[in-house]
Amino acid sequence: MDELLSREIEVLVPLLAAFDVTASQGHITRAAQLLDVPQSSLSRRLKTVEKTLGVQLFQPVGRGIALTAAGRELFDRTHHLVRSLDDALSVVRSNADPDSGLVRFGFPLTLGPISIPALLAEFHTAAPRIRLHLVQAHGEALVEQIHTGLLDLAVMIPAPTDLSAIMLGHQRIHLYVARDHRLAGRDDIDPSELSGEHFIANPPAFHLRGLFDSWCAAAGFTPHVVFEIAEFEAMRALVAHGLGIALLPEPETPHPDLHRITLRDAPRRTIGLVTGNHRPTPAVARLHEYLARHAPAQIDHPGT
Repeated sequence: MDELLSREIEVLVPLLAAFDVTASQGHITRAAQLLDVPQSSLSRRLKTVEKTLGVQLFQPVGRGIALTAAGRELFDRTHHLVRSLDDALSVVRSNADPDSGLVRFGFPLTLGPISIPALLAEFHTAAPRIRLHLVQAHGEALVEQIHTGLLDLAVMIPAPTDLSAIMLGHQRIHLYVARDHRLAGRDDIDPSELSGEHFIANPPAFHLRGLFDSWCAAAGFTPHVVFEIAEFEAMRALVAHGLGIALLPEPETPHPDLHRITLRDAPRRTIGLVTGNHRPTPAVARLHEYLARHAPAQIDHPGT
């Protein structure tokens, strides 16, 4: 006869999702937002897990938290089980009603104010009972959440090579200067003319920064970067104040204080629709099909 499950299982199974998401995020506030629960409730759940097991699972690190050795072992042994159970429940629920379900969808900060909301509004009209959980983040965060199963689909620029993806289009990069900059009267420019300029750029870990550095190297100079910042809108604001120039994708809403200059041999970034390595539910497959069919015309801007 099969042995009964341990008493701890009865307590821990409902709490493992809280532990799994918090361990993946390394931050209680972000985990509470993803789980859509108050931070105090999440903290109580985590304390219950630790009390039940009799070990400390998390320790503070800076403004976040990190797993202890015991926490790491628990996460490594349970993470795939939690994700498999979540996938199984989603598939069973969606198969029972393929016109409903939940899709966890991510998209980058360089897309959003117009193109992505417009696409999602059109999809909602066609499939009103499919719920969408939306995450807008930088590329590295989107990749991590696809890998860990927190997202089902994501638009990424560019798509990572280790995940399944289809190409939706390209994002062309332009030079932006302030309206009173000496180059503001130019429509296009050769990169060699910019060797003495002050630049505003992303930090080195960003994909666009890698493109920028490579583009400058091909033009024969090392750029003088006076400001490094992650947010594109903040970069545009710094450019508008005359603090430097920047290579950026075109904003979806016009910026009246900036002048756009076409770059000769301009870098372009591939826009991809990325899926995780788990079996998609009918709802996920439906959104994927819709975006593959409609997104290229909405988010790709040939010739701009």
